[in-house]
Amino acid sequence: MRSEDVRPRMARTWQWLRREVVPLLAMLLLLTAARSSFANHYVVPTGSMQNTLMPGDRVAVDMSAYGLRLPFTSVRLVERGQPQRGDVVVFDSPRDGTRLVKRAVAVAGDRVQLRAGLLRINGVALQTDALAGLEDFGLHQAKLDLGAGGGPDIAGLTIPPGKLLVLGDHRGDSLDGRFFGLVDADRVYGKALAVYYRRGEGLGWIWL
Repeated sequence: MRSEDVRPRMARTWQWLRREVVPLLAMLLLLTAARSSFANHYVVPTGSMQNTLMPGDRVAVDMSAYGLRLPFTSVRLVERGQPQRGDVVVFDSPRDGTRLVKRAVAVAGDRVQLRAGLLRINGVALQTDALAGLEDFGLHQAKLDLGAGGGPDIAGLTIPPGKLLVLGDHRGDSLDGRFFGLVDADRVYGKALAVYYRRGEGLGWIWL
């Protein structure tokens, strides 16, 4: 092939790349950045949050609930508050960095007691029906799974500034703050909003 034939073909190829591929890559980058900063989803791997979340549940997560982050980093550009009691939060385990979803049950300044899987915060019992395992966090109500017992108790713990205590709703079968310690509030990635897919039920929208 003559060199004078190659140059026009290369020019046409480059024009096609600029017209078709570059916009596609830009769109993928923007979508990935949006997932990092605004909205994402989480697939529940275990039953540690039963009965609120079941294994295999697909959960919509608001990644900007506690602040707008610089994409692909943990740097917050805009603060939007801190996790509140009862929020179902997504974070990395302080122990090994595994991405987890648990319930924030106590925030800075709270004094916590946990006995037989049931909470008392600042001396007030949260259970509205101890037999049914219901706990009232105000804006959220948790229906616990106590079928495996309550797991380790907490005799009395005051949450220091900037920290959270997270527990699973399946209190007797959850690797949570009783094992890996407190979580930094400003390291929480997002707030789980709703289950949008559940095995056996299909697509839906179950608010958390």
